[in-house]
Amino acid sequence: MTDSHLFGPVDAGTRRPADRFTDPARRSDDAGSSGRRRGRLRVGRLLAFAGLLAALLAPAAVSAASLTLTTPYPAVAVAPGSKVSFELTIKPPTAEEVRLQVGSVPAGWTATLRGGGYVVDGVYADPASPPTVRLDVTVAPDASDGTVRIPITATAGGEVARLDVEIRVTAAAGGQVSLTTDFPELRGPSGATYRFNLTLSNETAQDLTFGLSASGPDGWDVQVRPTSQSQAASAVVNAGSSAGIELTAAAPDGAAAGTYPIAVTATSGEVKVEQQVSVEIIGTFSMTLTTPDQRLNASGTAGSAIQQQLEIDNTGSAPLQNVKLTATPPSGWTVTFQPATVDTIAPNDKAQVTAIITPSKDAIAGDYVVTFNAATDAARASREFRVTVETSLVWAIVGGLLILATISGLGWVFQRYGRR
Repeated sequence: MTDSHLFGPVDAGTRRPADRFTDPARRSDDAGSSGRRRGRLRVGRLLAFAGLLAALLAPAAVSAASLTLTTPYPAVAVAPGSKVSFELTIKPPTAEEVRLQVGSVPAGWTATLRGGGYVVDGVYADPASPPTVRLDVTVAPDASDGTVRIPITATAGGEVARLDVEIRVTAAAGGQVSLTTDFPELRGPSGATYRFNLTLSNETAQDLTFGLSASGPDGWDVQVRPTSQSQAASAVVNAGSSAGIELTAAAPDGAAAGTYPIAVTATSGEVKVEQQVSVEIIGTFSMTLTTPDQRLNASGTAGSAIQQQLEIDNTGSAPLQNVKLTATPPSGWTVTFQPATVDTIAPNDKAQVTAIITPSKDAIAGDYVVTFNAATDAARASREFRVTVETSLVWAIVGGLLILATISGLGWVFQRYGRR
C-alpha cells in the first residue's frame, strides 16, 4: 500500500498531516504554549500555598495582638473567714491604659484590686513588661460550703478581656499556723546567753502578720525577733510559707541550778500559737578552802600529830559532789583527813574537815609549808598552811640539864685551879 492510499492525493501546495511532527517552526510554537501553561500552574500553586499559610497564621496574629487577663491559680479552696489573693497579669496589644472592674460578690464578702500599695481601678500597661495587680478576696466567716465565681474584666481600646476566679469554700481547707523548734531544751551555766531557733509556719490561704512576744523567769533578759531582723517586733508570713524566729535568753549571774521555762507567742488577729522552751542551769562550780578562824598557821613538835580544822565554802550556784581532800606535805610528813571525802555541799553552804598533820620524828625546829587541796570533777581549791615545828619538852629538859652540867663543871674548874 502506498502513501497515497493512506493520506489521499497530495499536491504541491498542501502539507501532509505528518508535517506538523517534523516542521521545526510548528514544534517551537507548541513548546512555548506548553511552558506558559506550566508557569501559570506554578504561580497558581504558590498563591494557593500563600493563602493557606496566611489562613494558618491569622489566628495567632490576632491572639498576640489581643488584650489578655490571666492568673496562675484561678481556682482555690479556702475556709470560711479566710482571705485569699490572686495575682493578675494584664497584657494589652500596645502600651495603653487598661480599666479594671470586679463583678459582684456574695453578701459578707469583699473583693478589692490592689497595686503599688493602692486600691486600683485601672493600670497603664505595656506588653513588653505587663503589670501585676492583686485581687484580695475576704470570705465571709459564715460562708456556706460551695463554689463562688467572681468575674474580673479589663477594658482597653474597645477590647474587653474577662477572667473568672473560682473560690471553693470548705472548712477542711482552713490550714494551720504552727510555731516549732528543733531544740526546745538547752543546758549550761548561769550568766550565759542561750539562743533558740524557731520556725513560724503559715499553712492557711492568706498572708498573716504576727506580733511576737516572750516571757521568762524573773531576772532573765528574754528577747524574740524575726531572724536577721534585730529591731523588728513582728513577722509577715505569706500563705503557705514559713519564717525564722530567734529567741535569746540571758541567764543572770548566780542563777541557781534548775530548769527555767520560757514561753514564745506569735499572734495574728484571732490566730495565736505558742511554743514552750526551757533552759536547764547546771550552775557554776567554785569553792574556797580556808580555816574557820581564817588563821593559816599551826605549831607542834616533831613526830607528834597536829589537828587543824579546815572549812570548804561552796561559792558557786551548783551543788559540789564528792569533794576529795588531799595534801602536799614536806618529805617524811603525813597528812590525813577526817572525812577524806565530803559527799555534797549545797550552794552557799560550808563543810568542815579535820586535817591531822604529823611532822617527821627527825624534823628540826622551824617553819614548814603544807598545801591542802579540795577538788571535784568541776572545781578545785587549794591553800598553803604554815606549820611551825617546836623543840620537844624532853629535849628542852635534856638541853637544860646539859647547860647546868656545863656551868657546874666550869665552876668546879675555876674553884680548883683558880687559886693557882
